[in-house]
Amino acid sequence: MISFLEEWSFFGGSILLILIGLYGVITKRNLIKILIGLSLMDTGVNVLLVSLGYVENGNAPILTSIIKNNSGAFVDPIPQALVLTAIVIGVAILALGLAVTIKIYEKYGTLDISKIRGLKW
Repeated sequence: MISFLEEWSFFGGSILLILIGLYGVITKRNLIKILIGLSLMDTGVNVLLVSLGYVENGNAPILTSIIKNNSGAFVDPIPQALVLTAIVIGVAILALGLAVTIKIYEKYGTLDISKIRGLKW
């Protein structure tokens, strides 16, 4: 029973992060809180991708004597590479979103979406 919980805890945690981020994006009116929700969703997707590529007692896919002996399973490196790329893209999107949020605050003096929508150019 414990091994089952340990095995599925990463899936459950990642889905929980995605749902918390989705809740923040849908229900909040503050632009900073919406960006935090997007960041939580991004982190949840990254954890999910890494947990999908995990192999218990797996070895790193590096050319060593383990490969020559053909013993043991190997961890899939593709999800890890995708997550590294996704982390860089997520940080860039977050930085861009924060820059746009700063400009919106300078122009309108508020971060509330309902007040910004009511303003006309």
